[in-house]
Amino acid sequence: MTSASATATKAPATAPAVSATPAPSTASYDTGLLLLRVVLGLTVAAHGVQKLFGWFGGGGISGTGRFFTSVGYPAGDTMAALAGLTETLGGLGLAAGLLTPLAGAAVTGTMINALAVHGAGAFFAPKGMEYELLLAAAAAALTLTGPGRYALDRALPLPALRTHRLSLGASALALGVVLAGATLLVRG
Repeated sequence: MTSASATATKAPATAPAVSATPAPSTASYDTGLLLLRVVLGLTVAAHGVQKLFGWFGGGGISGTGRFFTSVGYPAGDTMAALAGLTETLGGLGLAAGLLTPLAGAAVTGTMINALAVHGAGAFFAPKGMEYELLLAAAAAALTLTGPGRYALDRALPLPALRTHRLSLGASALALGVVLAGATLLVRG
């Protein structure tokens, strides 16, 4: 027989604690990363084809090469082709979410060089550097975070890209910064 006092001392079963604020949906993060990747990637790729082909009012290789020579880079046409290819391929890679750490690092490195060319004279347009800084920061952020689920990286047979890790992004970003620094040393 059970006494009333023994029954009263049993702890009632409780449900697990539920957070007052629901966890954000990963779909919302992935959709936001997709939007950022596509807009950033296509913007940078458009700048690249300006340099390569003269599209969208760009200078093409020869016009961009003259600009590179005027700001201190040797072999202006070669540098124009290199910058154009880096922006085009890096931008398209970001937009598609393909090899995202390398694409983001390439765009970041190119924007570091653009920032060096613009200098620290002003922050805002028309001679400011806010545009290049924003592109560099967004590319670096995508390099560190990864592309999200809506990306071609998820279909590649490379597990490191399917499950992006901070260390992978940081390593790619370090590579981009080192290559940007080497390019700036060539500029002199």
